[in-house]
Amino acid sequence: MDSIDRRLIDLLRENGRLSYAELARKVGLSAPAVHERVGKLEAAGTIRGYHAEVEHEAIGLAVTALIGIVEDSGADTDDVLAAVRTMPEIESCYFMAGVESYQLIVRVGTIAELEQLIVRINRTRGVASTRTAIALSTKWENRPQAGPS
Repeated sequence: MDSIDRRLIDLLRENGRLSYAELARKVGLSAPAVHERVGKLEAAGTIRGYHAEVEHEAIGLAVTALIGIVEDSGADTDDVLAAVRTMPEIESCYFMAGVESYQLIVRVGTIAELEQLIVRINRTRGVASTRTAIALSTKWENRPQAGPS
């Protein structure tokens, strides 16, 4: 990966809808050359997809929470992960170092829905306990950062 690939990635992270012509103009290459480079980045798995950034409240997901999962000592990590993967309210799942095995980012419509989700997670085989923090507001998320030069 060279500096042009890194620049293309940065540009697409800022705006995934840029045309190949616009990307080409910004990096000083032809549109076909940019198309080929982006295709290679996609094929290699460096670019995994393109997504719409939405206003969560506008689509009925007004509550954002972070839930840490502590596995019990005999837990099968793959089973716990498979169980939480089936819960559509969970937007992201991070495997953690420390006491908590996983940190989840969840989005639900109401506090009652969050409560129901926490109960479901706590009833999952292999989960010893959870710790939940509710976000009061979002100042920013998904902020693109430039990769190393």
